[in-house]
Amino acid sequence: MKILSVECSASPASCAIIDDGKIRASSFVNAKLTHSQTLMQMLINTLDNSATKLCDIDRIAIAVGPGSFTGLRIGISAVKGLASPLGIPCVPVSTLDGMAENFAHRDCVVCAVMDARCNQFYNALFEIKDGVISKLCDDRALLAEELISEIKEISPDKHIIICGDGADLFYKNLCGVKNVVLAPEHLKFQNAVGIGMYAFKNIESINAVTCENLLPVYLRLPQAERELKAKN
Repeated sequence: MKILSVECSASPASCAIIDDGKIRASSFVNAKLTHSQTLMQMLINTLDNSATKLCDIDRIAIAVGPGSFTGLRIGISAVKGLASPLGIPCVPVSTLDGMAENFAHRDCVVCAVMDARCNQFYNALFEIKDGVISKLCDDRALLAEELISEIKEISPDKHIIICGDGADLFYKNLCGVKNVVLAPEHLKFQNAVGIGMYAFKNIESINAVTCENLLPVYLRLPQAERELKAKN
């Protein structure tokens, strides 16, 4: 099973090829360039450098949200363009589920956070034990204070890791919580490797969709819609 995975839900963009659960190739950039500038070239280079043709790919996995409205649309549009000519099935994956895969090698609680602006964070909590990842809640958008209260209720003997593009911002609010640490830089951000690994591990339970039915998952309305709704 060869899976091409794509992740561009926030500032970083990445892609990877997962071949029967092993990382065959990956590319990651966090250089403040737009995804429209970087993503397609990354995909082409990753395929070429791994001697993989698009027709060799069995599934394309993509982070469908939560995340940046623009980033998600760019990623999904790119995947649609790749999948459509060959009819490659697409695997939608939660951005937050993909982040938890970065820590499958250690026993801990993962708090995946993405900056949703206005003192809110897209979040999910995961408990990892002996390589098994258990999701403790649905993806949600929470105020910082609400998430802090939940974290403080977690047993103090459990190691809690904060990760995601909102990790640095959220971690500043956790002064005095001794069992909480910030993820190391190389594991902090959402990454296509995690998206691909999640898709591979759950290939039997995730319903693949056609490219026509691949849609982003928003936890909040886009800002323009929120402003229009408030005005009306």
